[in-house]
Amino acid sequence: MRFRQTLFWDTDPKKINSKKHARYIIERVLDLGNDEEIKWVWHKYSHKLIEDVVKKSRALHSKSKSFWFLYLL
Repeated sequence: MRFRQTLFWDTDPKKINSKKHARYIIERVLDLGNDEEIKWVWHKYSHKLIEDVVKKSRALHSKSKSFWFLYLL
């Protein structure tokens, strides 16, 4: 998937590796992603990994974290 520059404003989206940077991608998409990007994350990564990111992330905004925590659990 090609990421929007506005989603990853602090890095070059072309240099993001979906395996190596999985947690970073999941955090950004769950916080700021559109429907298409969220669907991509949902299909790309295991639900266990997504759940783990939501539980342990310090980067997710509190409202996003609360929403995803309720959604996943």
